[in-house]
Amino acid sequence: MDIIINSLYSNKDIFLRELISNASDALDKVRFLSLTDKEVLGEGDTSKLEIQIKLDKEKKILSLRDRGIGMTKEDLIKNLGTIAKSGTSSFVEKMQSSGDLNLIGQFGVGFYSVYLVADYVEVISKHNDDKQYVWESKADGAFAISEDTWNEPLGRGTEIRLHLREEAQEYLEESKLKDLVKKYSEFINFPIYIWASKEVDVEVPADEDESSDEEETTDNSSSEEGEDEDAKKSEDEEKPKTKKVKETTNEWELLNDVKAIWLRSPKEVTDEEYAKFYHSLAKDFGEEKPLAWSHFTAEGDVEFKAVLFVPPKAPQDLYESYYNSNKANLKLYVRRVFISDEFDELLPKYLSFLKGLVDSDTLPLNVSREMLQAHSSLKTIKKKLIRKALDMIRKIAEEDLDESSGKDEKEVEKSDDDDEKKGQYTKFWNEFGKSIKLGIIEDATNRNRLAKLLRFESSKSDGKLTSLDQYISRMKPGQKDIFYITGTSKEQLEKSPFLERLKKKNYEVIFFTDPVDEYLMQYLMDYDGKQFQNVSKEGLKIGKDSKNKELKESFKELTKWWKGALASENVEEVKISNRLDNTPCVVVTSKYGWSANMERIMQSQTLSDASKQAYMHGKRVLEINPRHPIIKELRERVVKDPEDEGVKQTAQLIYQTALMESGFNLPDPKDFASRIYSSVKSSLNISPDATIEEEDDVEETDTKDSAGTPKGEAEPAKDDTDTEPSDIKDEL
Repeated sequence: MDIIINSLYSNKDIFLRELISNASDALDKVRFLSLTDKEVLGEGDTSKLEIQIKLDKEKKILSLRDRGIGMTKEDLIKNLGTIAKSGTSSFVEKMQSSGDLNLIGQFGVGFYSVYLVADYVEVISKHNDDKQYVWESKADGAFAISEDTWNEPLGRGTEIRLHLREEAQEYLEESKLKDLVKKYSEFINFPIYIWASKEVDVEVPADEDESSDEEETTDNSSSEEGEDEDAKKSEDEEKPKTKKVKETTNEWELLNDVKAIWLRSPKEVTDEEYAKFYHSLAKDFGEEKPLAWSHFTAEGDVEFKAVLFVPPKAPQDLYESYYNSNKANLKLYVRRVFISDEFDELLPKYLSFLKGLVDSDTLPLNVSREMLQAHSSLKTIKKKLIRKALDMIRKIAEEDLDESSGKDEKEVEKSDDDDEKKGQYTKFWNEFGKSIKLGIIEDATNRNRLAKLLRFESSKSDGKLTSLDQYISRMKPGQKDIFYITGTSKEQLEKSPFLERLKKKNYEVIFFTDPVDEYLMQYLMDYDGKQFQNVSKEGLKIGKDSKNKELKESFKELTKWWKGALASENVEEVKISNRLDNTPCVVVTSKYGWSANMERIMQSQTLSDASKQAYMHGKRVLEINPRHPIIKELRERVVKDPEDEGVKQTAQLIYQTALMESGFNLPDPKDFASRIYSSVKSSLNISPDATIEEEDDVEETDTKDSAGTPKGEAEPAKDDTDTEPSDIKDEL
């Protein structure tokens, strides 16, 4: 029996969950019978449908009692004796032949988890149709049943007494049991009480010696009081003297006062009840309400009820162990009994910030209730949960007035809580926006729905967040692509040379400043029929320029010469740019290679390997501005003398400057600095052959000599107390 018990259950704590679940089932059955026959419930305490837990630390007994339907002698043999007597092989045969491993609520299976913590168990039970019996077993393959003539009459119901093992003495602590009930059985339909002890202040008669001391003190302090005071004092003396002492008392304490609101209709539950339930479920004791919630019932192949919450704040470690953490914030319940919060398959990782629960009566679990058995059911639940979660997040945006700037004021003014909902989506995005981006990367099925939830700043958003739908509504006639640029900050991107021509022609450009955005845009290729175009890469199209062919021809000699001069710099091409206005040139990357920002991100990885990243470094293209005076002059110099070393040095310096301004790291900063200093010399009319003035070599002298002490003279004594601090300072 020990083998099967320890193979079924991996966590000792669940024994209490199993016993309370069985007690709840027994109470459900008697309540159902009472609908047609009220006499079934009986009178007085027997009619109370509740569960009681009691401890006896001296005898090391944990008792759990319910006033459920109870068991007859035949029930005790059938439900408890069969497994205890049959052994492992017969039990497995019975499971396989029945074909139904969903055994939640069947007394005989969950009951045997008690032997994880107890070596001897008594079950006292009274059914309305039979006498009171006691079932006893040590889980050694034998059990005994006898009529109970010595215990207190139960009236109706079952009491289970666990004689705890030495290594399970922790379950004799009230605090431990309270925690287990709160964790596993908080939402059971019936009240769960524990016989709890607490200290209270009690007034008891004071000792005689203490009383006499108090009388003497009173006499001394009140010798000069009037007759009225003496009369009052005499009345007080007639009352017995008492004192307050601490006394331990016991009383029944209710453990499950939070109601299972998911069983009610959403229309019947108030916002305050949802907020209270969230704080209880998430153990969030702050004052902030959840940003949103979704309460729904799913029907079909798998039926379940669920409540999902968006927390007001993200935990600090939300993304620190994103791919390594198996912890899920979604709790799985079966018939209001907590099963686990480690079923991370119920929601994808990118939605793991959501809090909530799923409760199903039909979910197939294994015998120990610790593992789901049918993955098809799990996929169905996951699909419905994702859809409801995304709808809930979308609703935050729809109800946010800041997101509804395009609507008429009359349409916007709908309710009194508009101010409360204003700015809620911005708050959500600041806390959980990265999760939406990770969802676009990971969830291809819902990529378009997640893209609608994206928010970002742009060159026309005036410091506010905007969406892809809003961007498309502002696109210029004939614009086919959605323009974006990636970098470290909005301020840096606003000054980027890649934006010069776009801003001049009044195109809007999206600013992506989060490192994850680089990965995001590798998966988000298009939206609503529009392609995304990184303006720092090849392929940018801004209208048509009739003079483009003429310019290419007139600068052909320069571009060809410059490409040859940069042969060692991994430059694939030098060509005329259509994106520059005030800058002489920029360096762009190939369409499918890494951008400058992505190169910087990858190089900063702790375990990055430069040799393995080389193939992802896109071919660089130097784009020149044909209207810029520097480029025009360079063309003239190249035509005049293409072998001029000064022109080659200038061209190299221009390229390195463009490389740095385009966001790339310089491969040789020392070479760049040398070229800058040479240019400075030229502007200051300093000869290129000018040398640095040599420094005079000065022999190092002894510290004492340099201190000014003449040779041959004795040094002043170290302990000379007459030496003034100012004198020492002057000497130094």
